[in-house]
Amino acid sequence: MASFERASPALKEILLRIYNAEKPIEVDHHLYEFGSVEYHIKSSVSEPQVTYLSISTPFLSQGVFLSYGLSPFTLKMVRQISTDVLHIVEPANDGYQLTLRLDFSKLPHNKESLNIITEVSSVQAVILSSQLKEMLQNVNSGDSSQGMYKPIKLIYHPKEPFYVIRQPQKIVAVFPMRFKDNSDVIIATSFFQELIDVVSLKKWAKVPPCNWSPIPPLELRGEPFEDLSTNGGFVSFDISSHHVEGKRLDKIVWSLLNFYAYVKHHVKCTRGFIQRRMRRGLDNLIEVLEKSRVEDGQIKKVQGWKKMRKMVASKSKMIKRRWGDLGKKIKRIRFRIKIHGFARFRRRWLKMPSFSSSTGYTKLQTNGNNN
Repeated sequence: MASFERASPALKEILLRIYNAEKPIEVDHHLYEFGSVEYHIKSSVSEPQVTYLSISTPFLSQGVFLSYGLSPFTLKMVRQISTDVLHIVEPANDGYQLTLRLDFSKLPHNKESLNIITEVSSVQAVILSSQLKEMLQNVNSGDSSQGMYKPIKLIYHPKEPFYVIRQPQKIVAVFPMRFKDNSDVIIATSFFQELIDVVSLKKWAKVPPCNWSPIPPLELRGEPFEDLSTNGGFVSFDISSHHVEGKRLDKIVWSLLNFYAYVKHHVKCTRGFIQRRMRRGLDNLIEVLEKSRVEDGQIKKVQGWKKMRKMVASKSKMIKRRWGDLGKKIKRIRFRIKIHGFARFRRRWLKMPSFSSSTGYTKLQTNGNNN
């Protein structure tokens, strides 16, 4: 499951180690993260205050952005992280979409330096967020069919695509939901229904309306069948113009990118909560059985739910012992029953007959002295 943090923890740790080093250190490190993301961090002793950071990350949609690299809007968002510390190197290193030159000598010597390094570590999230922002603002309005615009397929997590459809009055984001276990489907379906009920309240009137359907919405008609085959239905959000104004745009974009991760996190926590409740109920049941179980005038205590097997085994042994005593009694009763004349009948009719052969055999006598 993807992290809800914008900054990469591993990248942040490496940059802090370079910045806090008492002596200049040589670093040439490749870092790989979930979603085919790759970082290349390089720092040399000859230039200790400068660190080069290269990033390779897949685009959200291959058909929207420029073929030769990041768009000017994305580069502008990256520069806004820190105009003093961060500089974009053009062209980028081979195999990477972006290369940054970090000048640690421009960092302030206070807590603000940690905040700037954290922002630099979130450059991959800035790139993806800016791509989605640009998509929501500059969708080609001329590509329409029957009053609806063509859906744009976005892939933030592998095998978890979602769609964005811009319409004249709103923007619709549709998430096909897939789960491996049937229990996860039940938990997620209940969560979606509860989410719809909560969003419909007056208290949450300012948030985007949410809808859930077991079948694909009409906006996705004509999309590939493998993208629409789900077991958890389809969740859609209707985003109006006032939802993407000012700072709200950042929150909406980040929420859309991490919706899959949030749902999986909720399902995992709910499953763990149910399992804890079941174990607690089992412990309560064992406690009741301990109080009610008395054998030979002594109470045998069973500690913890892990001892349930021992208690069941002792019960089975006790049942076997009781049934064994009953079987012995039945045998003794059966042996006491006597039938008059049965012995004579058995000797006459149940005796094995003896057979005699018409051919006689003579036993050969061997003499030990003969050779």
